[in-house]
Amino acid sequence: MPAQPSEGRRLAYGIQLPVQSQSTIYAEPWEADAGPDDLLAVARAADRAGFAYLASCDHVAIPRRLASAMSTVWYDPVATLAFLAGVTERVRLLSHVAVVGLRHPLLTAKQYATLDHLSGGRLVLGVGAGHVREEFEALGVDFERRGPVLDETIDALRAALGPDEFPEHHGKLYDFEGLGQRPRPAQERVPLWVGGSSPAAVRRAALKGDGWLPQGDPRDRLPEQIARIRRLREEAGAEGPYTIGAIAEPLYVGTPAWDVGSRTITGPPDAVAESLRAYRAMGVDQIQVRFRNRSSAELVDQIARFGAEVGQLLA
Repeated sequence: MPAQPSEGRRLAYGIQLPVQSQSTIYAEPWEADAGPDDLLAVARAADRAGFAYLASCDHVAIPRRLASAMSTVWYDPVATLAFLAGVTERVRLLSHVAVVGLRHPLLTAKQYATLDHLSGGRLVLGVGAGHVREEFEALGVDFERRGPVLDETIDALRAALGPDEFPEHHGKLYDFEGLGQRPRPAQERVPLWVGGSSPAAVRRAALKGDGWLPQGDPRDRLPEQIARIRRLREEAGAEGPYTIGAIAEPLYVGTPAWDVGSRTITGPPDAVAESLRAYRAMGVDQIQVRFRNRSSAELVDQIARFGAEVGQLLA
């Protein structure tokens, strides 16, 4: 997608899957007892409704001190997205985000190249630095240097997910050549989106990514962040497609018969679309949406309504 919104182009929309991560910040109560059938229903509904992607998070293990807020439910993103690739046809598969610094880049490349190959080229690799110190310590990775680790890991992944069967990378942390990996990704270039909203993360997204995945930026902060990304890319002479993302406020299409919270955008399709089009005016290319809901059936209904009645209005 282009860095500047093209005239008449609709704002793309994707969704982070329920169930697979259950932080108290966003999980709905019904998700605690949900499982594979619910994930399948949501994925199929999003595929039918024209959603651009399904997203899955990444944590290896949650320390006890954070478990009450984050929960310990974090499905593996590669396994989850591969599972759903087999029951969908067109929707893309996004890791939002993979903490790739926790693993050797050749291992990460093997997993995600296979996913891209099996899905017919539907992978979008979202990466981030991570924030849980105990995960890094348990896996023997320097938490304090996770930024530089991610920088080199991105470079190594560019090589390992490229067209060469025998990729080559020589860096301070990782050094490999003469090691073949097949299958290769189906895509000639796997899109790599960088997550995070700190100054370092935004700079990394601008200079090393094909897109930016903000993490909780409110609407009024986005224009400044987007302007910085464009300035950094221009100064570096960076070219090629670039996707600016945003995470929208919670949504409910229609008039809810229950308390969906004061921050939730509600109302008829045209009102919801009008609110979301403000992101497009800022220069956002894709929004990640989340619907308030009380069951997987209600979530599937919201996804269907959004695709049929709101999506076409997001020009």
